[in-house]
Amino acid sequence: MSVPPADNSPAAAVLSLIAEDMAGVDLVIARRLDTGVPLVRQVSQYIISAGGKRLRPALLLLMAGALGYRGEQRFNLAAVVEFIHTATLLHDDVVDESTLRRGRPTANESFGNPASVLVGDFLYSRAFQMMLDAHDIRVMEILADATNVIAEGEVLQLMNMHDASLDEEAYLRVIRSKTAKLFEASTRLAAVLAGAAPETEDACAAYGQALGTAFQVIDDVLDYAGDASETGKNVGDDLREGKTTLPLILAMQRGTAAQRDLIRAAIEAGDTTQLPQIVAIVRETGALDATREAAAAEAQRAIDALAGFPANPHSAGLLQLAAQLLERRA
Repeated sequence: MSVPPADNSPAAAVLSLIAEDMAGVDLVIARRLDTGVPLVRQVSQYIISAGGKRLRPALLLLMAGALGYRGEQRFNLAAVVEFIHTATLLHDDVVDESTLRRGRPTANESFGNPASVLVGDFLYSRAFQMMLDAHDIRVMEILADATNVIAEGEVLQLMNMHDASLDEEAYLRVIRSKTAKLFEASTRLAAVLAGAAPETEDACAAYGQALGTAFQVIDDVLDYAGDASETGKNVGDDLREGKTTLPLILAMQRGTAAQRDLIRAAIEAGDTTQLPQIVAIVRETGALDATREAAAAEAQRAIDALAGFPANPHSAGLLQLAAQLLERRA
């Protein structure tokens, strides 16, 4: 892969380019979470303040900077994509019965499933109220489409649970719907705000989709190669939930019949009692390396999408994010 090597600066250095912009987004988030229902505010603030890089709003801000857009609407739409993302996390953790996210109890673990589902609904509806502020039907079209595709991806993933016959194409369809779509929408929105030409808008969207796909593929690697103290989730969580991710798909393709049968049985039962053996198989068959190569191909696709963009610190930051993604450990 011809992905350029990441330099020694952490992703935080890239995000520092938009630190002031992100402070503006935080102000919008705080204002739009103001509600007369204390539990809504409590649960929303709990998950939004949980940490993380806020990569989706950051991508919108970085892409807007790369294209020279400095209007106030970038704060509002960055907050919208963060609200949509947060709503999906709340619903995800209920569906997956997750207990840990970013190293601390999930909202459903702390507040219960009903509160998590209903506050997720609140965040979705608040996001749709906020997108009206842009007074742009194209903005509404992009976000409405993204939200619908994300929901389809969630249902597809639910249908695929405990299905060991899932292939790479079906796996990619899920993550491009469930995860990459909001990355794609974030970068496309920046192009719309900047009044970019259609071909530039499409390039922005291609960057976001590729980066989001690579991000999720690496996340799936970390389920078998990560450190819970760094990732904030337990090794084997995906297997426990019956998710057939790319490392397992490739391990079954490359392994012996006995290894394939072991992995298949574990997926179908959501059984992690054989997790050490499965992790060993994933490593021995080269499935982890092959999965990283798949992520590298997506990272390169993201880099290629930015060819011809204006040379400035924000576009350089977008290139660096794609390169550094392969160093991701959490």
